[in-house]
Amino acid sequence: MPRPPRRLKNEINVVPYIDVMLVLLVIFMVAAPMMNTGSVNLPSVERADDPPQNPVRIEVGATGELKLQEAGVTRPISRSELATYLARAKEKNPELAVLVAGDKDARYETILHTLDEIKSSGLTGRVGLETARR
Repeated sequence: MPRPPRRLKNEINVVPYIDVMLVLLVIFMVAAPMMNTGSVNLPSVERADDPPQNPVRIEVGATGELKLQEAGVTRPISRSELATYLARAKEKNPELAVLVAGDKDARYETILHTLDEIKSSGLTGRVGLETARR
């Protein structure tokens, strides 16, 4: 008796693909915890300098406005007034200390422009950024 002709299947057998996928899944699940994630190592300070006595404090607001605080009095000041004020204050006190207090929502560029204004006034005393204590 002759054999009937073989019929061709038009189906794809997906079982081997599923096996390979499960093996890859297990490999990634085991390897993922061992991978190093990108992290930034920030510098730490063991001991910060004490703040200067009677500094001139310049506040940079969230929208870029400047305020000058000296001897407990706070008043708004423009950038052009700031340079002339600091130049005169430097003549009176060569060891003048200036603290720049930038709002956490202020643009970094605004704080840098303020530091440039302080530098352009010829101030050679102590200039620092004020931070909040935790």
